[in-house]
Amino acid sequence: MQRSERQRRDGVIEKRSNGIFNTSALYHSNTPMMTGRTSQTRARLQYAFALYEVLLGVAIFAIGVVALGRAVQNCLNASTISEEESAVRQILSDRMAEVQAASIVPDPQKEFKINSNYGVIKLIQKSAPANLTEEGNTLLTGINLVTLTAHWQHGGVPQSKQLQFYVYRSG
Repeated sequence: MQRSERQRRDGVIEKRSNGIFNTSALYHSNTPMMTGRTSQTRARLQYAFALYEVLLGVAIFAIGVVALGRAVQNCLNASTISEEESAVRQILSDRMAEVQAASIVPDPQKEFKINSNYGVIKLIQKSAPANLTEEGNTLLTGINLVTLTAHWQHGGVPQSKQLQFYVYRSG
């Protein structure tokens, strides 16, 4: 043992300053300095995680990963459905523009099958006189109500969208 250290019977080592370093001397320390296996065992018990703590942490992490995966899957499904509906709206809009640009009266019923990136879309066009009246119960002639209906399937589930508009053709 060095000159500046002294060990008591209860295992506590006291260190006295030798004046070289700016540290205070330790007299009657509350925390005994242990050496050997006893301190290593205590350190392991004090700082190590129990198996159940590790398993609980892994389970919480796994639940979070699964929830995140499902959220991403739902976002992808919603994006696909949105793109499909956008394509169908575009098809309906294009057909409406064709009917409005034509100079003849729309056909009473017509059916189209359109191939798209999302499968076959069945487009049904129906036209009938609108039978609109103005003040005084005067029947307005030459105005037709056109109904466009698109049918398609998404994941085996039938989907449909409908668009109605008026077209005026004189004579």
